[in-house]
Amino acid sequence: MKLDLIILFFSAISFIVYGISSFYSKRMISEYERWGYQKHRIQIAILQLLAGIGLFIGSSFPILLALISSSLFIMMMVAVFVRIQIKDTIINTLPAVFYAIVNFIIFYNSLNMYLSR
Repeated sequence: MKLDLIILFFSAISFIVYGISSFYSKRMISEYERWGYQKHRIQIAILQLLAGIGLFIGSSFPILLALISSSLFIMMMVAVFVRIQIKDTIINTLPAVFYAIVNFIIFYNSLNMYLSR
């Protein structure tokens, strides 16, 4: 399996699991409160679920993949800024940075796939 697909599937599965846990996990519910997004938890969880599914579908449609991965990149950059704003530790901020980078890589690769067609 190509490294690009491994990265894509890793991100997709991560966002699906994260989205599901945002509905039910007491830890995640308290995290949304800590971040100041408790009123938007359900909407964010739904977006994460749809984006994770969209990454899978996008593996066959580069323009869809570019749209979804760029959206996830933006979402993760917002998460980084929120964590900076609430004065989270670097360790707590690193996952958002990591997923921003991963989704930027997916975005970049999807643009290359789309443009080389």
